Amino acid sequence: MKAMVLEATSYIEERPLKLRNLSIPEPGPGQIRVKVTVCGVCHTELDEIEGRLQPTLPIILGHEIVGTVDKLGGGAAKFKSGDRVGIAWINSACGKCDFCRSGNENLCPEFRGTGCHAHGGYAEYTVVSEDFAYPIAETLSDVQAAPLLCAGAIGYRALRLTGLGDGQILGLFGFGASSHIVIQIVKHKFPKSHAYVFTRPGQKEHQELARKLGADWVGVTGDTPPRSLHCAIDFTPAWTPIVEALRVLEKGGRVVVNAIRKEAKDQKSLLGLDYSTHLWQEKELKSVANITRRDAEEFLLLAAEIPIIPKVQEFELENANDVLTLLKHGKIHGAAVLRVSP
Repeated sequence: MKAMVLEATSYIEERPLKLRNLSIPEPGPGQIRVKVTVCGVCHTELDEIEGRLQPTLPIILGHEIVGTVDKLGGGAAKFKSGDRVGIAWINSACGKCDFCRSGNENLCPEFRGTGCHAHGGYAEYTVVSEDFAYPIAETLSDVQAAPLLCAGAIGYRALRLTGLGDGQILGLFGFGASSHIVIQIVKHKFPKSHAYVFTRPGQKEHQELARKLGADWVGVTGDTPPRSLHCAIDFTPAWTPIVEALRVLEKGGRVVVNAIRKEAKDQKSLLGLDYSTHLWQEKELKSVANITRRDAEEFLLLAAEIPIIPKVQEFELENANDVLTLLKHGKIHGAAVLRVSP
């Protein structure tokens, strides 16, 4: 099978993903083999490629996978051959620790990420435990479903962690794959709430998409919005938006950081954090760590109900290096998806 493989970390501009011809994997007990049709592209892949998140090397990246069940491992019975399924970031967890038993398997010390600790979807085939695969609603095409499996599911978790109440103001810092899905959830579940969107300077197309999807105000990071935010989500790879979100946050508000890693070159911005300006008055700063199966299952049902139709740009698998470079420089509008097979 063809696969784009990361063999050593480097800057994405050095084109580190290599096209390889590998053996088709065999499913083990309780696993399914999936013939991949498409795989979404996520900023987490940039973190893995450039070393901010340490993957198991060599690794096939990709954790927004849509395909059809191709073969069943011993004892697997949840799906049948030909079923369309999705695979998300959570690849496995121990199921026995306190975190798993309390429903917080995203915090399991044995948590394994798809495309990070186990091979992912930048390949024609992949295998996964049947317990960590999800049916895809017929109303969604493969390309539309792919971004929902991470950008959508992690955005759903981040939104839930904000504690947003209907009628409150939510700030969205960064308007890419995840946030353009979150705003659609907000408009459906919290119709009285206002969504304020903050982008990088000059991102006119991102701002236009935000307005099209119902943003009540659009500006750039550093602007002061018309009203203080009750809560906010930071989707960016930088520190500055966190400091700015805290600055324009209402007393008692919460900023949720939807990122695994931040770029080291921008860490100096955190030194501008002033306690009385940014954190006093019981403001909160909370991180998001991974997702659970519950997040994926609940969100996929909600996405089909609304329905959420992501804005997607489609590319060929062999162009993964170029796509990730565009993503790094903020030039993907909505979400990017790699076409792996017809």
